[in-house]
Amino acid sequence: MTDSTEGNPPASAAPVARRSRAGAITLLILGIAFTVLSIGPLVGGTALAAADARQGRDDFLYSRTAHLITDSYALTSPTVNLESDLPRIPADVATVKIRVTPQRQGDVFVGLASRNDVDRYLNGVNHTEVTEIGSAANAVEYRDIPGTRAPGPPADSQFWAESSSGAGTREIVTNLRAGDWVLVVMGADAARTVDVNVQAGFRSELFAPLATGLIVLGAVLLLIGVPLLIFGALGVGRNTPSDEETVPERQAIVPAGQSSGYPARLTGTLTLPLSRGLWLVKWVLAIPHYIILAFLWVAFVVTTVVAWFAILFTGRYPRALFNFNVGVIRWHWRVAFYSYSALGTDQYPPFTLASVPYPADYTVEYPERLSRGLVIVKAWLLAIPHLIIVSVITGATFGWTNDNRDGLSRVSGFTLLGALVLIAAVILLFSGRYQRPLFDFIMGLNRWVYRVAAYVALLRDEYPPFRLDQGPDDPIRVSRGPVSGQPDERQDGAATRGVV
Repeated sequence: MTDSTEGNPPASAAPVARRSRAGAITLLILGIAFTVLSIGPLVGGTALAAADARQGRDDFLYSRTAHLITDSYALTSPTVNLESDLPRIPADVATVKIRVTPQRQGDVFVGLASRNDVDRYLNGVNHTEVTEIGSAANAVEYRDIPGTRAPGPPADSQFWAESSSGAGTREIVTNLRAGDWVLVVMGADAARTVDVNVQAGFRSELFAPLATGLIVLGAVLLLIGVPLLIFGALGVGRNTPSDEETVPERQAIVPAGQSSGYPARLTGTLTLPLSRGLWLVKWVLAIPHYIILAFLWVAFVVTTVVAWFAILFTGRYPRALFNFNVGVIRWHWRVAFYSYSALGTDQYPPFTLASVPYPADYTVEYPERLSRGLVIVKAWLLAIPHLIIVSVITGATFGWTNDNRDGLSRVSGFTLLGALVLIAAVILLFSGRYQRPLFDFIMGLNRWVYRVAAYVALLRDEYPPFRLDQGPDDPIRVSRGPVSGQPDERQDGAATRGVV
């Protein structure tokens, strides 16, 4: 007598699978966390190392030059307050230099003194406080302080902590110390009108050791995080069913060699009726997805780098990483379809990498072999024509305009895709209808973007077509069929059903 359980998995298989999946997710979360935490120290350490290299042995890091001008007796800075309990910092730890260059004939004076001493010196004197120096040229804001008294020559006073007076460029150098400090710039003869260029410099001997410490910390976190992330992604990928397992009916069977379409396939079914106003708050509703996707894309970048090396040396994309990366793009597409890349459904996206019943889906046929040489150039060089088009579809428009302060500023506008979705949303708001031709065109734009994503992410070697395949369904991709060239008996049924 045959055992009725023969051929069935053991009763403990499901709990073991759940534990395996939970363990993989835990490793993935820890790996992403350590990897993300490594970014700050690595970026900060690199920036400090660059600053240390720029300042050199005896030089400073300088701000841009600001042109300051006033017809009063003096220019003063806002009060710089350093806590009274701040110890005197050695000059090699934090040193500040102020450089002043007169723009008119005559000697110039620059001095640093406490707030109280400056107030006494300029009491009743018409002077100007510089309240803000903007990023654009001549973007300076002033506050005029009226007065009728003429001051004496500033160099005659003895209260200056640091000062320099004379012709040409003058500099003062000081280290940080406790107190309320004010910088004063005047004519050496205390005459009216001050017209100078001012530049600030800073140097510190702490840049090098701080940079080393931060880079070492970031490297340690990265060395811990990346392996955990990779093992977690492999585990999640192994526990994520492949597209062939979850949607086998989408692999239409037709004669070999008569395939069409592209092996990365994007679908999106417009689900009616749609709420007129729900799109106004979908950005709030989708926040949990945005947060998770932000971390998943970190993992995606790392696993794509790993896959790059795997393809280069073996010619194969690790299947578990393939499932994981396709799942990340799929998750992103479902959220994009729900929100502001299509607004095609009000059904809330599921929290899963797998292909599940939902109005939007993304599948990529797994390639058994990939070109070792093509992987070196396809993601950046060969993809350039498509990347230009994708930047038009999804990237903001930029321009340069001359502003009122003779500076250049960047302006941005709607993306092409964003503008079309906004038009669809406004029509939906007032009419309750989503125009089908507009939806089809939006789907075509998205389909172009996600095909390029599959190519750039190394998932396929086939070059994406330069065409808009509009509508909810992607052209059928066929990868197998009867050798005889005769249609399989399932073909007609699949075609009749409009399987995609």
